[in-house]
Amino acid sequence: MHSDRDRFRSSSPDPDRLLRIYLRDHYAGSAAGDALVRRTARAHGSGPAGRRLRALADEITKDRESLVGIMTSFGVPVPRARALVTRCAEKIGRAKPNGRLVARSPLSDVLELEALRLAAEGRLALWRSLGEIARGDDRIDAGTIRHLAARAERQIEQLEDLRLVSVGVALAPGARPEPRRTTVDGRRRSHRPFTKVRWVS
Repeated sequence: MHSDRDRFRSSSPDPDRLLRIYLRDHYAGSAAGDALVRRTARAHGSGPAGRRLRALADEITKDRESLVGIMTSFGVPVPRARALVTRCAEKIGRAKPNGRLVARSPLSDVLELEALRLAAEGRLALWRSLGEIARGDDRIDAGTIRHLAARAERQIEQLEDLRLVSVGVALAPGARPEPRRTTVDGRRRSHRPFTKVRWVS
């Protein structure tokens, strides 16, 4: 009787080739994410949100450098052309409707922070995938992958905090977000992806 893992393997024409494509695609996405987080940080100026986003941008740059190191260990070249295409797509995304024609809309903050959170969830998925690969491939350092995954989880939480504030400003003025529950040891409970948000009037 074959396991699910065996069935997946039998349907993969070339795992190494698929891994190269996978890494290149994630690198291309990281180029767009880096551009977006820095643009969003500039839009928030020198306020608390801007400072947090700039710190996050520095982390994302380090994440990208870590990914380049992993790609190098597998002999995967950095896909400059594909990254450029993704950057162009991200720039075109600036023209998306946001309720205003000229001035920046508060809705832009919501949409950009949601995009950044999705990008962070994509990084977490990447690190977890590489953690699985590291179980049978010593070209990947499992300890480094665990560190990167933990950082991605923190990034998701930080972005969710900022996103909820932007939702309150743009879509629910005067409302306040429901306080987050804490664990028994007093630590904040991590956000789960795509949970519903309730606002307390």
